Amino acid sequence: MQPILESIRSLFADYSPVPVERIEKIPQSGSDRMYFRIWCTDQTQFIATVNQHIAENHTFLYFSRHFKQIGAPVPAIFAVNADSSIYIQEDVGSHSLLNELEQHGHTPEVMDLFKKSLQGLAHLQIKGDKGLDYSKCITSSAFGQQAILSDLLYFKYYFLDTLHIPYDKEKLLKDFETVSHYLATVEHSYFMFRDFQSRNIMVAKGDVHFIDYQGGMKGALQYDVASLLWQAKAELSDEWKNSLLDYYMDCVEQELQKPLDRMLFVNQYNGYVLIRLLQVLGAYGFRGLFERKAHFLSSIPLALKNLQWFLQHKKIGIDCPVFEQLLSQVVDEATIQQFQTTKATAATPLLVTINSFSYLQNGYPASQSNNGGGFVFDCRGILNPGRVEEYKKQSGLDKPVKDFLEQQTKMPDFLNSVFDIIDISVEDYIKRGFESLEINFGCTGGQHRSVYAAEALNRHLSNKFSVRTRLAHMNKEKWVK
Repeated sequence: MQPILESIRSLFADYSPVPVERIEKIPQSGSDRMYFRIWCTDQTQFIATVNQHIAENHTFLYFSRHFKQIGAPVPAIFAVNADSSIYIQEDVGSHSLLNELEQHGHTPEVMDLFKKSLQGLAHLQIKGDKGLDYSKCITSSAFGQQAILSDLLYFKYYFLDTLHIPYDKEKLLKDFETVSHYLATVEHSYFMFRDFQSRNIMVAKGDVHFIDYQGGMKGALQYDVASLLWQAKAELSDEWKNSLLDYYMDCVEQELQKPLDRMLFVNQYNGYVLIRLLQVLGAYGFRGLFERKAHFLSSIPLALKNLQWFLQHKKIGIDCPVFEQLLSQVVDEATIQQFQTTKATAATPLLVTINSFSYLQNGYPASQSNNGGGFVFDCRGILNPGRVEEYKKQSGLDKPVKDFLEQQTKMPDFLNSVFDIIDISVEDYIKRGFESLEINFGCTGGQHRSVYAAEALNRHLSNKFSVRTRLAHMNKEKWVK
């Protein structure tokens, strides 16, 4: 990590003489890109992106400069290193449109932010299409029949096939071809953002800014608005969806300077809603069911509910019997239930006790439950922050130590494995009415690694299962201070 930080400092120094006060890594989400926030002594902030996928960087940089020229709400690019693996860009904040929605709900102010987003989208799609070199796209230059078919197959392989529902493969593929052909013949084809959802819309000082559009290509206008309005986590009401779709069509007409055939536009929009919902389920299946990332697993029930409502209320205007039958099974309540996380209630007797301890000072903690047992995880295989002079008098509760463990050690991988093991027992104990479970984390001094791990597990169990927990750091009185 230190060589990366030095490279960021060097690149920033080439761009600006203002001294850098500190650089902080921003937690990663689904991609391999690493983001860092640069804090300068004059109180200005910038974002540094580090990415070894050079072709992806070239596309993002090209799109950003092109869209900035037409006044689209995208971040400015300030500096790029020699091999295009690191670039400095405008900091558009860390608060997304989804954060606004979760914090304030369906308020007029949030509705206005959605409208600003759709207005900016229409402008970026239509004006941004003019003069754009689509040969710069990462993969396909256009979202045509083949790309639509690829999304359907992505859903099939990474989600549908995991359910082990029997079906006629040849007939399903024939239906896929029918759907992809129908949606590929749209009237309005311009720039398609590809992942236009509220997490990729940042809000700062009442304005919206777009990020993560490097996967864009030429495609139907309807795809992006479908992505935003039908995002599972957003849970927008049908009233909001309809109102915002009408507003978006107004914006498109204003950009095109001519009226739309709104009936045809909406019919094709419904088709793209279905494609987007299935593509998202494929992504959740890959990231959640295959890569075991908790955030994506927890999103699957919401995505299925979203699809269920769509199938009950909307039509795409083509006959695909095998496909429709399979989708009805995918959104069956029994299927949705298998992805639902078991939640504790006020009547749940389970108490999960979580301890950090020192192998050197405490030894293995004695069980306090009436049934004994539980888990003990040894954190000593993780690089020890306590050996770094600046961290010796800090603990796993302090941000510098947390950053060290998250950015420079295998602690995230270690904890993901721990979560997978513990989740099995916690879910089972809740269902069976058990009263206690003990989980212990040990390291040499019981001050850094075990403390961080115990705190992380406590947050995980509270967020995922709403279960009661009791957290203790057993060597706290002997921490180096």
